[in-house]
Amino acid sequence: MSTVKSNEIVVLQNIKKNYGQGKVVTEALRGVDLKLAKGDFTVMMGPSGSGKSTLLNIIGGLDRATSGKAIINGQDIGILSNKALSLMRRNNIGFVFQNYNLIPVLTAFENAEYVLMLQGISSIQRREKVMKLLQEIGLDGLENRFPRELSGGQQQRVAIARAVASEPQLVLADEITANVDSETAQSLLELMATLNKNKNITFLFSTHDPAVIKFSKKTIVLKDGNISDENFSSIEI
Repeated sequence: MSTVKSNEIVVLQNIKKNYGQGKVVTEALRGVDLKLAKGDFTVMMGPSGSGKSTLLNIIGGLDRATSGKAIINGQDIGILSNKALSLMRRNNIGFVFQNYNLIPVLTAFENAEYVLMLQGISSIQRREKVMKLLQEIGLDGLENRFPRELSGGQQQRVAIARAVASEPQLVLADEITANVDSETAQSLLELMATLNKNKNITFLFSTHDPAVIKFSKKTIVLKDGNISDENFSSIEI
């Protein structure tokens, strides 16, 4: 077994994931090996059914692999209890989903501060941090609006704010440009590239959108449940 280096935030070793049982088994992942270093800005491409969302869910501790080892921020998450896994997610990983997953009865500010509140950060510290963040990502003055009062792009920005407010080690983003127009998608990607550069947050995207590739430092192509190609970019973001 290879040694995990100190700068590696994600190390996957022969990850397999099966759904179903008996004679009806779907092999969603078929032995994935992957390493992501701290500060990476990685885009994962692949057609529907290639296993992208499944892989994100396993890396994020939302699902467990059938076999193989997933080491996230130095922890083998496969051996963690459900409670320990929940704490690991809360303290180390931010999620940005295609459908935003905002809490409809909370304002933009309350959605963005939610993880900080779970972490026990004081209300004064939460307000200072979240208000500064909302201003930085172009939501200044919209903090008291509910999700239904925001455009799709604005809702996605709130979701990004929630994901990065606690400055996690890793942010996982699943098809986040799918429900917004190309101009908004460009703006969101520029925002996350800036957060990656300024705060050294590691990003892993799952996407069908070829336009996302130009932002990546590293591109992974997933096909039939395994990585079929892996490329590095010399582009400075």
